[in-house]
Amino acid sequence: MERWQSEEIDLNNCPVRHVLDHVAAKWTTLILLTLHDGPARFNALGRALPDISKRMLTQSLRDLERDGLILRRVYPTKPPSVSYELTDLGQSLLVPVLGLLDWAETHADTLAQARAEYDATAG
Repeated sequence: MERWQSEEIDLNNCPVRHVLDHVAAKWTTLILLTLHDGPARFNALGRALPDISKRMLTQSLRDLERDGLILRRVYPTKPPSVSYELTDLGQSLLVPVLGLLDWAETHADTLAQARAEYDATAG
């Protein structure tokens, strides 16, 4: 943090901000976790994430592909079939994401208790 403050990083053009804009999105993390076990086709991703609309899934996949986190493979079948898989970069992003999931699991009860206490005292 000291390095960031001493270098006067422009927070409007911060590389961490650009990453978090995508990774912090609800569907991005869930798609990455779904692809953790291997490639999946569009409909399989939709079934794994039943609350996501087809439009949102399509847009999320495009964003992840644009960022180099997933690879879209088109197979020359009739009709063409498409699958999605994590790139090496996407796999490397799962390391901190899985760490965050572990943290959330470990502290879920503490967070729930803190919320309940806050809600009980907030006016």
